[in-house]
Amino acid sequence: MATATDEVGDWVGRPLPSDGSRRGSDDAQATGFGDLLRRHRREAGLSQEGLAELAGLSVDAIAALERGRRRAPRPHTLRLLGDALHLGAPERAQLTAAARRDGDAGPASAMRAVPVAANELIGRAHDLAEITHLVGDRATRLMTLSGPGGVGKTRLELAVAAEVTHRFEDGACWVPLAPVSDRSGVAPAVAASLGMHPLDAGRLVQEIAEHIGRRNLLLVVDNCAHVVGEVATICAALLESCPNLSILTSSRELLRIAGESVYVVPPLTLPESDDDVDDSPAVKLFVDRATARGQAPVGQSDQVARVVRRLEGMPLAIELAAARTNVLTVEELATELETSFGILTGGASTASPRQQSLYGAIEWSHDLLTPPERELFALLSVFVGGWTLNAAASVLSGSVVPGPLERARALDLTSRLVDKSLIRVSRDRGIARYDMLAVIREFAAGQLAASGRGEEAAQHHAAFYIAFAEEAEHHLRGADQAEWLDRLDGELDNLRAAMAWSLRAGTAGEAVRLAGGLWLFCYLRGHYAEGGEWLERALALRGTAGVEPQYRARASLGAGMLAFLQCEYDVATTRLESALAQYKELGDTAGTALVMQRLGGVARERGDYVTAENLHCQSYDLFESLGDRSGMSWAHNQLGFVAWLRGDLEIAARRCRRARDSFRVLGDGEGLAWSLISLGTIAQYSGELTEAEDLLTESLALSQRLGYREGVAWSLNQLGIVERRRGFIDRAVHLLDESLAEHRDLGDRWRTASVLEELATVAQQRDRTEYAAFLIGAADGIREVIGAPVPEVEKPDLLATRRAIEQTLDRRAFRAAWSAGRAAPLAAVADGYPATGGTPDRSTHF
Repeated sequence: MATATDEVGDWVGRPLPSDGSRRGSDDAQATGFGDLLRRHRREAGLSQEGLAELAGLSVDAIAALERGRRRAPRPHTLRLLGDALHLGAPERAQLTAAARRDGDAGPASAMRAVPVAANELIGRAHDLAEITHLVGDRATRLMTLSGPGGVGKTRLELAVAAEVTHRFEDGACWVPLAPVSDRSGVAPAVAASLGMHPLDAGRLVQEIAEHIGRRNLLLVVDNCAHVVGEVATICAALLESCPNLSILTSSRELLRIAGESVYVVPPLTLPESDDDVDDSPAVKLFVDRATARGQAPVGQSDQVARVVRRLEGMPLAIELAAARTNVLTVEELATELETSFGILTGGASTASPRQQSLYGAIEWSHDLLTPPERELFALLSVFVGGWTLNAAASVLSGSVVPGPLERARALDLTSRLVDKSLIRVSRDRGIARYDMLAVIREFAAGQLAASGRGEEAAQHHAAFYIAFAEEAEHHLRGADQAEWLDRLDGELDNLRAAMAWSLRAGTAGEAVRLAGGLWLFCYLRGHYAEGGEWLERALALRGTAGVEPQYRARASLGAGMLAFLQCEYDVATTRLESALAQYKELGDTAGTALVMQRLGGVARERGDYVTAENLHCQSYDLFESLGDRSGMSWAHNQLGFVAWLRGDLEIAARRCRRARDSFRVLGDGEGLAWSLISLGTIAQYSGELTEAEDLLTESLALSQRLGYREGVAWSLNQLGIVERRRGFIDRAVHLLDESLAEHRDLGDRWRTASVLEELATVAQQRDRTEYAAFLIGAADGIREVIGAPVPEVEKPDLLATRRAIEQTLDRRAFRAAWSAGRAAPLAAVADGYPATGGTPDRSTHF
């Protein structure tokens, strides 16, 4: 409020007109706007407060105009002042001229313009359109572009400003905060960018608000993270006081004030396949920047794709990598990046230090963290492929099952790291999951190593995932199977890391527990070789004898089962018999029954159907004694399996229907898929091809939905036979080829031999007799190695095929083709038979 003292002060040292009249036009021409406004106000008999009330302006605004703190008022303000002072046309013209002269008094009064970008914006069309719509149409008054260092926030911010500035009558003002070292410098930086010359630092924010007033202006504030608290305070005040102001900011950390809209700037889109490499924005950026360096990567799209995928589409990383093409080939660059991001330095000489290397950009963010945030940031580098809140809380607290307070602390720190763009969050099926960009994780791992807590973190990480694997194992039979398989898939990289640490550290207890807890998952997802190796290495560790018996028994069972699935029958038998003895010693009836079931599987594939049936019957009796409906259902299914392999189709059908009906009730997806495969196969061998197709199509769909690879492979195999029996040879070849590829990848040589024999039948029917002999020879070679005969039910078809081949080929030709098949590596067999030498090619044989 103006006071009497203020009024006297306004006139101190100024000559008064002798006649009390207004000065003439010559005097007005020489008088500044502030002086002229003060004179008109005084002559009207008004205080600053009175003029402010009549004009609809603030008292501070009137004071700022009279004292020269605010120059060049807008035409609307001049009209308001003229109306309030009842000025005539001449006086209004004088006031306008004075305002114009003051506004043109010097360059210091001009706003700082938004810089023009030096190069083309690549791959941001969607982002630009969305942000431009929100900011330019005033859908939001405060927009923060957020994301990690190097993702391209500033470059996108410049592009948005260039697109929308024309929509703001008073233009756009650029406020770069990178040079500002502490919070006290933020308001002066804003004032300087607005062209202000403030006199009172104590009320600088108010002066900025008065200066902006009702102007239709866009304030573009860049690099806020290191002074985010002060920026938030100033932005909140300006938005409240300046109704026509919009603010666009870029910051690694959110402002977190009312009205803030956030746009998380994503990395550039990566090529999804080899076919769309050249259309990928990430690839285009690399090519553009490398070409600008005089090193156009012509014809190297595949290597460029390797580079940008490794860099996860981060623009700064891509530009720094492209700069290295002056000394490295793109292939060398891609190889270097596989092991370290340390070569990503050498940014533009005019760039800030944090933009001249990728680590510099991350280090700048890291330096802004509090000690607790730094601790969690480093510890989180122990995760591979992401983590959940429970996992983070476990590693942070060292507790396998973190309590509510530990979870709350982890949640708070995680939230801060997400807001600071060091952690990404994704949401799927109601579960939040977190991860880091690879380069950020590598930096965090360096911090963890420097802290000396790497082994401690790895131990806590392994302990959490051991508990997770053991919990998951209990859900892998029954209605929750699909959900838990997906959860295990999501944590597979972490499980592998925990397994690797346990084996490297030689901690037998942890290794045996983890490998044993994962064997069923490895079976269902087809990781036979990997899971088997984990189990064998864990069981071979020194100190295994001291591991609790139930864990050793489970690991022996798993090792035996995965060896059996790869047709290593002797190894499987040794491991399973060891597990059987251990479970019997423990008095574990369920474990004993399960091992008997697996030993029955070994006998079944070796063609010892009597032993197999006896073991499955014993297994059934034990499960029945426990009232275990799932175990009983599996015993029925296995007995049905033995029956149809032996050729007893009627008995097999009864057994497998019981199993199917029970599995449906239990919600056991794997069991249901197996019973459908068995029933479809029984129908196929019974000549009921339509029924067989329906059952096998259902099993295929279910297996694919579950990701149950053995079920997929078997379903394709039997569907191929159905199509061959119908005479649809092309379709049969396609299905059998897919089945062969699946069985080969799984390592199931027993079933691979059967598929090769079926392909031989197809080849013979197409008069590719020599190739058919080659395939039979290959199957014979496999069966001899693994010690498994042709199943009884498959013998009639195979014998018919062999007789047809022998009737067509002379003995020497048959023997040559058959011997070539026996000698060929399995990979070559799957590709085809080189009848005239050279590279095998299946297409020439069907």
